[in-house]
Amino acid sequence: MPARFHLLHAGYIRDSGVTVGSSVSLIEDDGALIVVDPGLAAGPDAILGPLTALGHFPEDVTHVVLTHHHPDHTVNVALFPKADVVDAWAHYRGDQWIDHEGDGHRLSSHTWLIMTPGHTNEDQTLLAETDDGVVACTHAWWRADRTPEVDPGADDQAALEASRRRILGMADLVVPGHDEPFRNDRSGDQSGG
Repeated sequence: MPARFHLLHAGYIRDSGVTVGSSVSLIEDDGALIVVDPGLAAGPDAILGPLTALGHFPEDVTHVVLTHHHPDHTVNVALFPKADVVDAWAHYRGDQWIDHEGDGHRLSSHTWLIMTPGHTNEDQTLLAETDDGVVACTHAWWRADRTPEVDPGADDQAALEASRRRILGMADLVVPGHDEPFRNDRSGDQSGG
C-alpha cells in the first residue's frame, strides 16, 4: 500500500512577512509517521489538532524531516518527543548523530530524500509515493503560484532553479514552504518559474 499524505497546516506569509506559517505535512507509510517542517504556526494546536483528528498523537511520530534549518520550519520540532529528526546530513535521536547517505535516503518503503540546494545549501525535499502520485514536500518554492520566482533569500539561485527542475520532473503534487500544495503536470513545462 502506498504512503498517505495529509497537509496538517497550510503555510502563509502575511503582513509584509511579519506573520509567517510553514506548511506542515504528515506522511503515513508502513509504520512510519513522518512530519515535515513543523515550524511557525499560530500555536501548537494548529499542528497537533489536525494530527490528533487523524488519530495520531505527538508520541506516535517516528520522524521529523526538516527541509532546511530556518526557524520558521523548525521551531516546533520538540512537539514530537520520540521522533528522529532528519536533515540533509543525518538522523538525530537523543544524543545520537547518525549520518545518512543523503540523496536517495529512504525513511520508509515509499518515502525518500533528494538534495535540492538553492534556498539554502542544505535544502532537501521529501518525496512520497501515494495513490495520487508522488508528493514533494520542499522549500524550492514559497507559494503555490511559484512566487517569488527569484528567491530573495536564496544562497544560490542557479542551484535553486536546477533543484526546481529536478523536483518537477519527479513530483505530481508539490507542497511549497508557505502555501497550499500545487499540482504539477510532469508532461508539461519543467521550467520551474
